[in-house]
Amino acid sequence: MNEHPTVRLKNFPVSFFSMVMGLSGLTIAWDKAQATLQLPFSISGFLLLLTGAVFILLSLFYLTKLARYPQAVAEEVRHPVKLSFFATVSVSLILLSICSVHAVPVLSKGLWITGALAQMLFTLYIMGAWIHHENFEIHHMNPAWFIPVVGNILVPIAGVAHGFTEISWFFFSIGLFFGLVLLTIIFYRIIFHQPLPARLLPTLFIFIAPPAVGFLAYVNLTGVLDAFARVLYHTGLFLTLLLLTQFQRFARLKFFLSWWAYSFPLAAITVATLLMYERSGIGAYQVLSLILLGLVSVVALMLVVRTAMAVGRDEICVEEA
Repeated sequence: MNEHPTVRLKNFPVSFFSMVMGLSGLTIAWDKAQATLQLPFSISGFLLLLTGAVFILLSLFYLTKLARYPQAVAEEVRHPVKLSFFATVSVSLILLSICSVHAVPVLSKGLWITGALAQMLFTLYIMGAWIHHENFEIHHMNPAWFIPVVGNILVPIAGVAHGFTEISWFFFSIGLFFGLVLLTIIFYRIIFHQPLPARLLPTLFIFIAPPAVGFLAYVNLTGVLDAFARVLYHTGLFLTLLLLTQFQRFARLKFFLSWWAYSFPLAAITVATLLMYERSGIGAYQVLSLILLGLVSVVALMLVVRTAMAVGRDEICVEEA
């Protein structure tokens, strides 16, 4: 039996914005591929419109939830796992800014300012909640905790283009330093404590994003492909290979919204590989970037279809057990 629409709205999760992150990453990947590989066709414009429409739709739903069910939103804010997903909103704004930096610079600048400010506020609030918590345990830790902190590394990608170089270094420093701290804690949690629950296993792909995005931001800030840039890129590439070798484990999982965690990190390493080819001229990176572009495109299409099916079957926006 279908739940009443108002009940579904009450259970509308903030983690839905991870869908925007995935679609934005796909848009950026195709835009970069078109410029770097001189593809004979262009779909990034369509993807940008689609991603923007999805963001607006999700924002309307969540703002309506906030107006009608503020207590439900407050419960998400207090939740040790769901709290980190609030930063997907600010990260989505920053990604949309990157998507539109060449197509609509004025819009991109407005999105960047709004997204960067929101990202800083979320980072301050969420890190404050971590420091002064009363109920967080080590088993609550998972790779989604990267989002509010490492999301700061995205800021320089469009920030430099808009002339905010020093502010971009500020955000890059925050994401890089505290990202390393979180990486250590999360690996400790995964290796020495109980395995992640099935619904959170896809978030392991988030491990790819910090070094891949860090590489993109660092090259944007410095303009050079130096030793440190290569360390960042190859770390991201290794983590991609490590997780892809676990394909059978992920393929057996039931669909959750957390599956969208596959998309943005794969898009990030795709864009990073395209940049490596552009800066190094090594043909192997060109071949690898095409393989990754195909992979992330198939994954994104699969996620859109599975999400639509789950919505139609009332498997999303339901009361959790």
